[in-house]
Amino acid sequence: MPLALSPVFNFLTELKDNNDRTWFSDHKDQYEKAHNSMINFADALLSEMQSHDDIATISGKKSLYRIYRDVRFSKNKLPYKSSWSGSFKRATASLRGGYYYHLEPGNSYIAGGFFSPNPADLKHIRNQLSQDDGSLRAVLASEPMKSYFGGLGGNQVKTAPKGFAIDNPAIDLLRYKQFVLTHYFSDREVLSRDFYLKLSEGFSKLRPFFDLMSDYLTTDLNGVSTIEA
Repeated sequence: MPLALSPVFNFLTELKDNNDRTWFSDHKDQYEKAHNSMINFADALLSEMQSHDDIATISGKKSLYRIYRDVRFSKNKLPYKSSWSGSFKRATASLRGGYYYHLEPGNSYIAGGFFSPNPADLKHIRNQLSQDDGSLRAVLASEPMKSYFGGLGGNQVKTAPKGFAIDNPAIDLLRYKQFVLTHYFSDREVLSRDFYLKLSEGFSKLRPFFDLMSDYLTTDLNGVSTIEA
């Protein structure tokens, strides 16, 4: 099913140069056209992703974030985002990690991983890595993981996290507070009519990483499952 995102990019380009409520109101029809294009795109993407993962998000529309910005606590008072993005949640307690896509002229990408692990999960991941960092290193060094995503990203602590020694062999991994992999796309790729297939294929490359991290988060340090039957 070919889908074109040109209405989306055309709208976002104009919105970036006219980011105010009056312009938006005067161009509501253009917004609705772009929004419908995004819904169709996200629905097609979700359908493809269901072929290689179990996704809890019930529809492409539900995956989309609002284009309206919450400016209440921000110094940036522009009312609208100059991008369209969305995310998919994996289903069941045993499948961890999340998928994120971001479409913006000149800055389109997918990302996946663990953006805001709660303190208990973060500590458990670190304990697992302190015990065995070789498995994650092997996944990150594998092809196409290395060539497609480049390397692990995310915020880090500057020295050593509480409870871990600075000379721990896994200290470079233990510093991470987020565990994220990212891949960027050119505008030409985004505007191709089969781009949803490229996104789905890109997301599928995260599976070795997700499988390992899910194993870390659903077993204790002895390898025993912590998921209730």
